Amino acid sequence: MTKSGESVVSVLNRLIETCKDGEEGFKACANDVKNAELKALLLKHSAECGAAAGELQAEVTALGGSPEDSTSLSGDLHRRWVDLKSLITGKSEEAVLNEAERGEDVAMKAYKEALAEPLPANVYAIVERQFHGVQRNHDQIKALRNIARAS
Repeated sequence: MTKSGESVVSVLNRLIETCKDGEEGFKACANDVKNAELKALLLKHSAECGAAAGELQAEVTALGGSPEDSTSLSGDLHRRWVDLKSLITGKSEEAVLNEAERGEDVAMKAYKEALAEPLPANVYAIVERQFHGVQRNHDQIKALRNIARAS
């Protein structure tokens, strides 16, 4: 694999970790809410993150690389922090949505950084499309959080 191919694989593997973090983060948030509609939405976002990771893993394999298959240490630590915080402050919808939004902030940053890298056109198109999905998730979670906050 060329140096540029290794660089692309590295960028994609970081995004795979981010997607895996989102998958686990949304799943954890879904476990913390009682509202059935919100739980379903969070599980849907979890599945979307898993599908995005799978798409990126396929690209890494196509490039001849070894795809990441786990979450990041920072994501794991964040979920533990959220669990501890929830024990202290409770698991209100607003608190859960705050943490979901924080996770999507991290994902948006990771995707913006990836889009700033020199990527082949086909890979760039995938990353850009996924970035728009992250933006939609973020905006939806933020709007729901604002509603929960106003209640």
